[in-house]
Amino acid sequence: MARIRVLVVDDHRIFAESLAAALAAEPDVDVAAAGSGPAALRALERAAAEARPYDVILVDAELGGPAPGGAAAVGGVPALPVPRPEEPGAVDGISLVAQVRAARPGVRSVVLAEKDDPRCAARALQAGASGWVAKDCSLQRLLTVIRGVLRDETHLPPALLTGVLRELTTARKHRTESEQLVESLTPREREVLRCMVAGLGRKAVAERLFLSPHTVRTHMQNVLGKLGVHSTLAAVALARRAGVGPAEPVTVRLAGDVVERGSQLA
Repeated sequence: MARIRVLVVDDHRIFAESLAAALAAEPDVDVAAAGSGPAALRALERAAAEARPYDVILVDAELGGPAPGGAAAVGGVPALPVPRPEEPGAVDGISLVAQVRAARPGVRSVVLAEKDDPRCAARALQAGASGWVAKDCSLQRLLTVIRGVLRDETHLPPALLTGVLRELTTARKHRTESEQLVESLTPREREVLRCMVAGLGRKAVAERLFLSPHTVRTHMQNVLGKLGVHSTLAAVALARRAGVGPAEPVTVRLAGDVVERGSQLA
């Protein structure tokens, strides 16, 4: 019998242990639990290194904040470690789904939610989730979803379908409009915009592009005007919707040392 390896990620210890214990009672399921995003990523990395990768990760939609820092399973039932006061690099549930999608594309993600939220569910699908399930659903329903996503199915509650489709259509419309605005920029203005996305200040942009601060200021004003926004933060948000990535950091070698320029606000 092919076994399904499942990782439960939830910072509510009692819920995580109860769910994992219920899943472990299934004859074809191996399960472990993690109490935070960083702990989950470590568990996925460790499992892959041991050639025992997880197949499905169940992620709390409201995951966030400091939480337990590891994942382990004894006799198929997970043992969550004692929470630590701080967990560096903590991420929310949707961000974790995106990171898992990027780092472990073979792992299917299912989001567990307290309530149905079309906007959050749409974000989860955009991040790479294959399913959205209510936390109070039956165990059989959850097992159906787990086995379904392994067949490349996408599972959403019927009541969410209309709302999720509306959100995805709206997001696509906004992206298209943002792309058109970015296309109106000159090549130099797009370079400046990418620097803004990277978080560079005017002085750093001037040094990077070999321009005067005054010229950079003019370019930035032109960028804001053409994008129809009034602040750098709004310009960056629009750029990200259009798929504009940050400018790459410039690496300079000095006497054998490597120095990164333009990697932070000036």
